[in-house]
Amino acid sequence: MDWPALYAQLNENGVALTPPLLSRAQCETLIGTFDDPALCRSTVVMQRYDFGRGTYKYYADPAAVPLVQTLREKLYPPMAWMANQWAPLLNERTFPATLDELLAECADNGQRRSTPLILDYGPGDYACLHQDIYGDIVFPLQIAFMLGEPGQDFTGGENVFVEQRPRSQSRAIVLTPRLGQGMIFPVRHRPVRGSHGYRRHPMRHGTNAVTSGRRTTLGVIFHNAR
Repeated sequence: MDWPALYAQLNENGVALTPPLLSRAQCETLIGTFDDPALCRSTVVMQRYDFGRGTYKYYADPAAVPLVQTLREKLYPPMAWMANQWAPLLNERTFPATLDELLAECADNGQRRSTPLILDYGPGDYACLHQDIYGDIVFPLQIAFMLGEPGQDFTGGENVFVEQRPRSQSRAIVLTPRLGQGMIFPVRHRPVRGSHGYRRHPMRHGTNAVTSGRRTTLGVIFHNAR
């Protein structure tokens, strides 16, 4: 992938959309993991917690799903490069070059639970706006993959991002990625140049209601949870 171009897109729009990275066969393999309880550490029925409506499951060990493990390991270094470009603009810390180093740091902080997850929405299901924090150590970027083809496997279910702009009205960003595409977006906030230097613009993400079919996505979060 052209990472400098994706970084420019992220800075311009707040979200960057990759080319298709997963084939239909790979997406179907990942969808099949949703119904295998042996692979998951936790199942969240969203309406029980007023998170929206739908179900998501955290993988117990990403290594048990080789494609998830590969995506997390291979995407982390260039994502860390982008995060470390942001660090001085936000007066925040930088991050190590490899995923293993980040996860070791998480473990030392008591964050040992895996965070990659698979989300399944049927007709009427949606996700409220939220952030995926999970602990004191927060890697600032994440990526979500669309595992179905909009208009073919499901309708509705657009991805919604809301950027809170200080002393101004919030901005909404709506995306409909195609099958296999990834969306790179901030976990908490992003730097935006203002008249007196860079400012933090908090961002939250969610999902519009699915109209028909089944919408499945893979969320790859790099820091672990407490």
